[in-house]
Amino acid sequence: MTPGGSSSPPGVVVVTGVSRYLGAHVAARLAADPRIARVIGVDLAEPGPEVAELLAQVERVRVDAGSIGGLLADLDVDTVVHLALVSAPDSQHGGRAAMKEQNVIGTMQLLAACQRAPHLRKIVVRSSTAAYGASFRDPAVFTEETEPREVPRGGFGRDILDIEGYVRGFRRRRSDVTATVLRFAPFIGSTADTTLTRYFSQPVVPTIFGRDARLQFLHFDDALEVVHRSVVEDHPGTYNVAGRGVLSLSQAIRRAGRISVPVLEPGVAGAIALARTMGFGRYGLDQVDLFVHGRVVDTSRLEREYGFTPRSTAAAFDDFINAHHGRAVVTREQLAAAEQMVLDGIRQARAAIREGS
Repeated sequence: MTPGGSSSPPGVVVVTGVSRYLGAHVAARLAADPRIARVIGVDLAEPGPEVAELLAQVERVRVDAGSIGGLLADLDVDTVVHLALVSAPDSQHGGRAAMKEQNVIGTMQLLAACQRAPHLRKIVVRSSTAAYGASFRDPAVFTEETEPREVPRGGFGRDILDIEGYVRGFRRRRSDVTATVLRFAPFIGSTADTTLTRYFSQPVVPTIFGRDARLQFLHFDDALEVVHRSVVEDHPGTYNVAGRGVLSLSQAIRRAGRISVPVLEPGVAGAIALARTMGFGRYGLDQVDLFVHGRVVDTSRLEREYGFTPRSTAAAFDDFINAHHGRAVVTREQLAAAEQMVLDGIRQARAAIREGS
């Protein structure tokens, strides 16, 4: 038993968001634990082929996270793991409105169902260090008690603040339930496929001229370990979950063997648009602000209460690099695109200066 832990693992666990990468891996890992009697995966969407095999031992129910009130009561569920969050808007699936509907309204409805569940004794909620925002006014290191200096510009960061507010209300109403909130740093590693990994997988990486953000990463396997321990042990409270140490953006790009292309800050929107057209994922203001300002959190509470230390930021990033070794080839077309990106940024900066004069 680890510090602050418990030796009484749950009987029936519900995991939301199992059609996605994180939810599928968490559900599969819990289902493989002989101490857990039953794992039920909840999601409205069908899992893709890349995760479907993981769910062979998981019972699946096609329903969204906000509509599982009857399920919790009928199956005597004692633990809920809420992972069904969307971190970036998808224009093909409702954009920002659909994202907020799932993140904020879905969580509110889920917590309302949990409040009525008579046998529930534990809930684990995915959160993010995006709750702290990212601005030039930030402290060097955020602790769990640090309030954001500014409301996050991005939709995901604002959603996280709303979600954590609902969890605080739930704690007051159901003090008998152990509520754990995990503020994850951005995932990285050999298997993770995220906005961040796609960003560093680009042969040409857009950065902001004159800025060198301090970054922290979390190895995906360590995220799974922390969620697992949160389920089979009791760790009430809110925890920063990240690898120790930091990498500057320039260090990360050099380690990855990529080419950095600085653009002037007024040209950020153009750089993001180019990244989208090159097929490198959806970028929102949360990610842009992170790459501009950086973010570092203190993890001493996690290490003390869980008796577990995630691998360092540098080690997690190196695992990602090793898995993608040899993919740093830059074509003539990509170099031309990089040159055009710089020129576009300069033009936009000059236009902004003329408008302001």
